[in-house]
Amino acid sequence: MSKKTIYPKITTHVLQEMKLKGEKIAMLTAYDYSMAGLIDEAGIDVILVGDSASNVMAGNKTTVPITLNEMIYHASSVMNAVSRALVVVDLPFGTYQGDSLEALHSAIRIMKESGANAVKMEGGKEIVQSVKRILSAGIPVLGHLGLTPQSIHKFGTYVVRATEEKEAEKLIKDAHILEEAGCFGIVLEKIPAELGTKVTQEIKIPTIGIGAGNGTDGQVLVIHDMLGITQKFSPRFLRRYHNLSEEIKGSVQSYITDVKSSDFPNDREQY
Repeated sequence: MSKKTIYPKITTHVLQEMKLKGEKIAMLTAYDYSMAGLIDEAGIDVILVGDSASNVMAGNKTTVPITLNEMIYHASSVMNAVSRALVVVDLPFGTYQGDSLEALHSAIRIMKESGANAVKMEGGKEIVQSVKRILSAGIPVLGHLGLTPQSIHKFGTYVVRATEEKEAEKLIKDAHILEEAGCFGIVLEKIPAELGTKVTQEIKIPTIGIGAGNGTDGQVLVIHDMLGITQKFSPRFLRRYHNLSEEIKGSVQSYITDVKSSDFPNDREQY
């Protein structure tokens, strides 16, 4: 059983220390000031300002439409609330693939305009030049392998990745490539648990799983999914810790009733 250490501030160095100690890393998404403040106060280790904001905040079907300006807006809102957690921001689709100089400019804008701590990028060997260029500017990079949502139009489906030997071997090679390039960690999404464990044991940097089994160094979920704000998305890896959608709707319905009946505001709620 891993020990739990109280860290006053989470850094990439602390995450490496946690892996060495066998202490699991807890990570959640956040996109706004209020939610980020709550989960930071609760003690979350890492906050991901994910391009999943495209889905849960804007209602898009994929992560592809969200822009760099929009990601900077969400990241800035989160940074205004956070004092302890490490904040990582997704580089959105089209801001780093195929052009390492554009990748560097995109990462610099996120760091300068939001004050975030690191960026995250999807892909392995095919993006390594962009990773290296960003790292050369002193910007920490978190990798992302397995199911990479920005490539949904290439995959055509959100099914489990790397179930075949050839793809699994590529994923392992890509993990080593990202480690050697200098990434401080790698997110492993929707891959067989056995493969998640194998990658975690083979590389020295932390792995964060989402649908990658319990053998990774940490776990990440989308906050709207784990709190039950969203209900239509129900993959096997998702554990809902609340059913806020019903609670919110119930509260709103009670408010409507009270307004319609002139019960709100009452004498104590007036000046």
